[in-house]
Amino acid sequence: MKSSIGEALQISLFGESHGEAIGVLINGLPAGIPLDENYINHFLDLRKPKGKISTSRKERDELHVVSGYFNGHTTGTPLCILFENSNTHSKDYHNDKMRPSHADYTANEKYRGYQDYRGGGHFSGRLTAPLVAAGSIARHILEKKGIVIGTHIAKLQELQDIPFPESEDVAVSVLQELNQTYFPVCDVEVSKQMQERIETLAKTGDSTGGILETMVLGMPTGVGEPFFSSLESVLAKLLFSIPAIKGVEFGLGFEFCNFNGSEVNDAFYMDQETVKTKTNYNGGINGGISNGMPLHLKTVVKPTPSIFIEQETIDYQTKENTTIQIEGRHDPAIVHRARVVVDSVVAIGILDLCIQQFGPAWVGE
Repeated sequence: MKSSIGEALQISLFGESHGEAIGVLINGLPAGIPLDENYINHFLDLRKPKGKISTSRKERDELHVVSGYFNGHTTGTPLCILFENSNTHSKDYHNDKMRPSHADYTANEKYRGYQDYRGGGHFSGRLTAPLVAAGSIARHILEKKGIVIGTHIAKLQELQDIPFPESEDVAVSVLQELNQTYFPVCDVEVSKQMQERIETLAKTGDSTGGILETMVLGMPTGVGEPFFSSLESVLAKLLFSIPAIKGVEFGLGFEFCNFNGSEVNDAFYMDQETVKTKTNYNGGINGGISNGMPLHLKTVVKPTPSIFIEQETIDYQTKENTTIQIEGRHDPAIVHRARVVVDSVVAIGILDLCIQQFGPAWVGE
């Protein structure tokens, strides 16, 4: 099993949903970086389940730094962060009936039944807690460089939020406000409708997904490489590593098929001494490299597969057709909790590429 990613900044996840602990090992952080635990805990709090729109499983997620940190600063050696698991109901999980759209069947095939299947094991969204911790550290570094990341729920079924503003000055305040909001929607009335929809589905035992729209402001130009380490490919690999993400698009994305080139080419112009484009259909990226315009991407989160409606499946042990009634504590929607995970992996990917482009000293400048 490979659970590591990154070049200059390497991230390794470890642990299982119902194991003793989960955590992350961060390699490549220069020495001398202070960690703001209040800042990290804020984003961890945005990932936690709350109210009727989330699972009832509650974990404290107290930040426990066990290495790479001394006298208030990183030491330059691998930074290791642990989170204890304490609120587990392992009796709700079995390894015979395969839960539809989960990793049960594929995990059995790959690991021959030796995997920890409780709560989804290493495949669980529980592993996104240390991912958010690592991403919050990266995000704080980027913010000090003037790079701001924010995401909102653009669509939940037929319910649509208003898009991000085109003005970068206005967009900054919108992103900052979203980063303080548990349910990240710009339109208050639409936010209410989305939450009511999730609550209704929860009562019927069903679930829903959604589309997240992410914007990054303050991106320096020249970040990324052609082909295999392009800004798109690095971020897409990280984004597709998040459980339940099934689609990623940059800029206009799949809508490009509806236009002529003359309609969607981003014309360049000079804004005093700064090169800009009059439109941003390419989402701030040309040739795999950032062009200085806002980075713009969308991700699709599938409906939570753990639903309480009876479903058809197989018994993996007997190889017979059967049905399953899933038990336990599950989210009727994870799109609002996935928002901060998306922001976190975007921050990790951008910081990794920035360190490659500008060198480790850029972090502390």
